[in-house]
Amino acid sequence: MDYSLISHSPLFKGLVPEETLSILSGISFRTKKYRAGSMIAQAGEPVTSLMVVLEGRVRGEMVDFAGRVIKIEDIPAPGALASAFLFGTANQFPVNIISVTDSGLLLITKDELIKLLMLNDNILLNFLNIISNRSQFLSEKIKFLSFKTIKGKLSHYILQKAGPDGDSIVMDMTQTELAGFFGVARESIARALHDLDAEGCISSKGKRVRIIDRRALASYVGDH
Repeated sequence: MDYSLISHSPLFKGLVPEETLSILSGISFRTKKYRAGSMIAQAGEPVTSLMVVLEGRVRGEMVDFAGRVIKIEDIPAPGALASAFLFGTANQFPVNIISVTDSGLLLITKDELIKLLMLNDNILLNFLNIISNRSQFLSEKIKFLSFKTIKGKLSHYILQKAGPDGDSIVMDMTQTELAGFFGVARESIARALHDLDAEGCISSKGKRVRIIDRRALASYVGDH
């Protein structure tokens, strides 16, 4: 397993590889490998360690009451898992964690993580930023899931990407990826894009979307 990759993790931002490895030598940690498609953690299990992806790619996903699998996000190396749920009273995995490819994880227990955070101020600040970014991401995800209509989800995504003054965006996800992010079928995304285009709300060509009628587009965001 290539430990040099961990120096690129957000947790060790601002540190050179040699410094990262030297700091890690002051704590105890372990590594674990997973085969593609295997379950790393199930929703509801206690989070006992900080997990950093050293190799491969893992995915957070949830299953709704209808049995549909909703992808929350893909986390490639060297991203961290469940950082926002490691501490607190309800420190449980909120979603299932699946190994998308053969992957390798670095595991640092809570006690050892506290020791690590006390060893270096940069790492402490990085960890606080990771937690804040995770909370903001989950907040945005909840917004998407709260919209009842696919047009509402898509309109919110377009307007958010464009910002208050922008009139066009280049989508950073394919229709298949958007479908997984929204928890709907890919065909539903294609149909919603076509409808918004036909209604004159947007003009869509490939990944580029131009906002034609911002007010009409925003009306779908209010459709909860």
